[in-house]
Amino acid sequence: MKKIHFIISLFVLAIAMGCSEDTSTVDLDAVKAPTNISALTTVTQDNTGKVTFLPKGEGVSQYEIFFGDGTTAAAYVSPGETVSHVYKEGVYQSKIVGTTLNGKRTEVIQEVVVSFKAPENLVVVITNDLSVSKKVTVTAKADFALFYDVYFGEAGKPDPISANNGASVSYTYQVAGVYKIRVVSKSAAIKTTEYTEDFTVTLVNKPSTSAATPPNRQATDVISIYSSKYTDVAGTNYFPDWGQGGQGSSWAEFELNGDKMLNYIKLSYQGIALADNTSIDVSGMEFLHMDVWTADLQKIETSLISKTNGEKPVVKDLVAGQWNSIDIPVSAFTSQGLTVADIFQLKLVGTPWATGSVFIDNIYFYKAPSAAQTIQLPLDFESSTLTYAWIGFGAADFGPIPVSMITNPDKSGVNVSNKVVKIDKPSGAQVWAGASLSLDSKVDFAKGTKIKVTVWSPKVGAKILYKMEDSTSPKDGNGNPTINVEVEATTTVANAWEVLTFDLTSAASFNSANSYDKVILFPDFGVAGAGSTYYFDDIKQF
Repeated sequence: MKKIHFIISLFVLAIAMGCSEDTSTVDLDAVKAPTNISALTTVTQDNTGKVTFLPKGEGVSQYEIFFGDGTTAAAYVSPGETVSHVYKEGVYQSKIVGTTLNGKRTEVIQEVVVSFKAPENLVVVITNDLSVSKKVTVTAKADFALFYDVYFGEAGKPDPISANNGASVSYTYQVAGVYKIRVVSKSAAIKTTEYTEDFTVTLVNKPSTSAATPPNRQATDVISIYSSKYTDVAGTNYFPDWGQGGQGSSWAEFELNGDKMLNYIKLSYQGIALADNTSIDVSGMEFLHMDVWTADLQKIETSLISKTNGEKPVVKDLVAGQWNSIDIPVSAFTSQGLTVADIFQLKLVGTPWATGSVFIDNIYFYKAPSAAQTIQLPLDFESSTLTYAWIGFGAADFGPIPVSMITNPDKSGVNVSNKVVKIDKPSGAQVWAGASLSLDSKVDFAKGTKIKVTVWSPKVGAKILYKMEDSTSPKDGNGNPTINVEVEATTTVANAWEVLTFDLTSAASFNSANSYDKVILFPDFGVAGAGSTYYFDDIKQF
């Protein structure tokens, strides 16, 4: 029986692929085991003991339900479907198994309580979400109950939402206000048990736009604690609980159109801690920067904490309802006697205490760049003072792939320069793996709308995708700038340098008025990584 159901699932997949215009193959070996397996279990209130299972999970092609009452045969259920089973009164350990198309299985044991007594000792907890406006969570638990229904009381939404006894269910209202929330706890008995509460649904004031994007900086000119623009200090803990939870404070990472920011809720004080035994020397930096948005805080106090001699604070006023761009001179801390060569923690304190919430982004130390330090087209990578901060992406685990500046390994043919960019595409890397470099100024297209790149490829026929982005443009659902241009070229020689040309005007998205300030290279685009290495040099306009 199991084999038949698995074959059917593969057949359905084959039909779906056959009807699609996408001819790419599916790597079944790469499919991961199912996650978040559970089942909503409901029972009819008629003393029959008829229980209905609605299994849930991620990455599941089919479920098996073992009822736990001595029934030997499993019930097979497709995603979104239900199965019913009649129990005698008692407590049973059911087993829900989720299976993927490649046969990987995840199973959970779930208790099923079948009682012909009405639920007793019903306890209901209703809370507003601390970071999402108008979102309410209900948790209900009672003796003898199997599940409960929640009527949230919003006009036009008469149907209840069901949850297992003791589990939680959430609902987001259209409008804040007072609503009559009714909870009906149910067992297999005819009689149910109810709880009703007039509950105030609240707003969470939050920003509707992101903070300004930080400028391009050399890696030597910035030490980033939290930003998407720069590379953050590794291992930083943005939510170490130093006892704030006991004062009613909380925290979350808030995401706005793909842009993540820290959210400290009812801020009393909050720490930011570097990894164990880690500290940073900011004595060579000039300012500490952060962007702060609040609806109800009047001031924020920022302290740097030194391993050597404690902490010193600086207080800044805040304007509600807008982003506050704050730059604190490092000298404001050192003038108080603080040693800043071994900073290992930061502390933030809100005024009023434990009352208002803040959203914080772009926390970093920086110094003014030298006038001679600029990364812009043309790029030949020969500078001894510039830091070419390439960032790799698209490894098998979606992390970074190796990218580095190295001595030219093949000084021959069209490229005898000293320094080149090395991009490894390891086995299993994503088809879109590559590396990006931020420029210090936007590209001036008066110098040309075609790009030449000198490329060394290990094979003929490798597609090289050249892309440029405006990093300040709005982000898409994946957090990538929406203003960009992409052009492909194909290698014609193997294990030798050649010059590839990318005509930007051939792309419909290209507009010379756009502020492109990032260069991205995709080696062997469209092909999964196979452990190959590519080299790039001399990115020039003409």
